[in-house]
Amino acid sequence: MADKYVVSPLAPPEGFPVLPLIKGVRLATATAGIKYSRTDVMLATINPVSAVAGVFTQSSTRSAAVIDCERKLHKIADSENSLPEEIAVLVNSGNANAFTGRAGEDAVKEVSCQTAKLLGLDENSVFTASTGVIGEPLAFGKITRVLAELKNNLSENNLKDAGQAIMTTDTFPKGAGTVVDFSDKPVAISGIAKGSGMIAPDMATMLAYVFTDANIDQATLQSMVSELTEITFNSVSVDGDTSTSDTFMVAATGLAGNKKIVDQETSDARKFKAGLQSVMMSLAQQIARDGEGATKFVEISVVGAENNSDAKKVAKSIANSPLVKTAISGEDPNWGRVVMAVGKSGAKADRDLLAIGFGNILVAENGQVADSYKEELGQDYMKRQEILITVDLGLGKGSSRFWTCDFSHGYISINADYRS
Repeated sequence: MADKYVVSPLAPPEGFPVLPLIKGVRLATATAGIKYSRTDVMLATINPVSAVAGVFTQSSTRSAAVIDCERKLHKIADSENSLPEEIAVLVNSGNANAFTGRAGEDAVKEVSCQTAKLLGLDENSVFTASTGVIGEPLAFGKITRVLAELKNNLSENNLKDAGQAIMTTDTFPKGAGTVVDFSDKPVAISGIAKGSGMIAPDMATMLAYVFTDANIDQATLQSMVSELTEITFNSVSVDGDTSTSDTFMVAATGLAGNKKIVDQETSDARKFKAGLQSVMMSLAQQIARDGEGATKFVEISVVGAENNSDAKKVAKSIANSPLVKTAISGEDPNWGRVVMAVGKSGAKADRDLLAIGFGNILVAENGQVADSYKEELGQDYMKRQEILITVDLGLGKGSSRFWTCDFSHGYISINADYRS
């Protein structure tokens, strides 16, 4: 959180971006005092609802809020012709309400019901999320006490404040947006996310909410979201740990007035999907840039795998290796650790076909260090703030890209006193 942690050196230099306003989406924040002495609750209302989609953590210890959201989203998906006219999203930071037993379920129920009552909604139209410390009961009364304040302060122009309210160890609020020119109407997409630690690909690796005024079919939006998640949020890692609370949702109001998108094959559908991907990719990469204690942003590009699945195994293995990440933090071009990570990944690999590079520098090929490589080239390259590691397995056409950050002393310091 920004009031405790120094802003990441990898944060966007321009700060929080100016995002397009989304017709039908209003947001508000409040200070409930759950853990932090700053805004820690965010409310969003989406009216009307053209479609809503989501992807959630696959953790077997996922929170009560995640389980509740999954159930409600499935109910909406099963009754597309009777979508709720309005939905609400309520998020708190400071407490994950995970591993809290029946008390956690009761907290979700009470917050959802009180929010629904205040806004005149069905309880099934309220989606909640909680992020923060695991295993501590949520003092949900602190949230319900600020619901009226939240309702009174709802505004279209509160995306940055909402992004700040959902932060935990984040050092900056994360936002991204774009406007897509359709054949008949422009369509806006804006989103916010939080994430800094406990980040590993198993969906969604954080909390993220994207809003759009596109008019789109429910099933088509869900299909796009599920597909794009794999190459965005499920392709970033900070520490290899998957949260109990990971939630990613996209809500569409349909107020752009475009011809309704009912499949992915039209020109407008492809344009919208590309715009959605750009927003999701920006948010995912901002999470990696804000990794706890991060000083280096790392992209891993794997090509030449037997298939895309193997390529991702290799990329993920490199991204999650503490030995690789600490070497990068120490600006040590220890390419042997990359070799190690490739070998342990479980993907098919042949030592004598493998090539490794740092940026445009060929480091190793044909099972040994490249003749052209000099250690000082690697040392100079590792001084950069942004690092590219390339791997060519030489086996096929499979490829994958992954994003991560280094492990510095700051990561240990942040997590050693997280609960204090």
